[in-house]
Amino acid sequence: MRGDTVTRKDQIKSAYRLTGDNAGFYDGMMTCSTLPGKTICRLVWNMDRDKNLRYIEQALSGVPEDFSGRLLEVPVGTGVLTMPVYKELPAADITCLDYSADMMAAARRRAQAAGIGNITFRQGDVGALPFEDETFDAVLSLNGFHAFPDKEAAYRETFRVLKPGGTFCGCFYIRGGCRRTDWFVRHLYVPKGFFTPPFETGDSLRARLSGMYEDVQVTTVEGIGCFRCRKAGKNETRL
Repeated sequence: MRGDTVTRKDQIKSAYRLTGDNAGFYDGMMTCSTLPGKTICRLVWNMDRDKNLRYIEQALSGVPEDFSGRLLEVPVGTGVLTMPVYKELPAADITCLDYSADMMAAARRRAQAAGIGNITFRQGDVGALPFEDETFDAVLSLNGFHAFPDKEAAYRETFRVLKPGGTFCGCFYIRGGCRRTDWFVRHLYVPKGFFTPPFETGDSLRARLSGMYEDVQVTTVEGIGCFRCRKAGKNETRL
């Protein structure tokens, strides 16, 4: 690795710095950077900045720092966590998809401000992805699956569009990782429609991914499950 290469941790910290104290509520919460964001991270998720950084690093670990293939991020949200990463992947072909036009517009503005030109934005539904089979070398999903109403379709579609040998990675809320988080999800996030059950546990996520992918790695940071796995190649036989 060259001495001037920006590390993944540096990229994530850049997202924190760029968000700043005047960020909107969502971005402040995702980066644990504003006073309201820090409050939510501690109260609901039992996380400080170090834990927040740790789970994001783990979630992004399936995207190499020299990645040059085709990548799909779904949902992209506002792009607050991933645009600093994509800025350091000039050889990659990146597609960002979200159901929310407002979220995607924010991500597009962030990409334009950073001068990132190798990104295509598409509005769409993860349950019916508008792409051909085996299109992407990597599929990244940060904090999305706990909100998807049809999780079975989301798992099928992300698998379908991934090339053999490709990587599926990301993170989302898992039940049983933090009792405090479970309480807030059950009594606030679900009734408000922010999250949609059923929810995985660490064990169920590992079992599900192991039934679909190879080289499955699942780690947890409080109530967040981070995962990385590989779709078997065409000439590989799954055990």
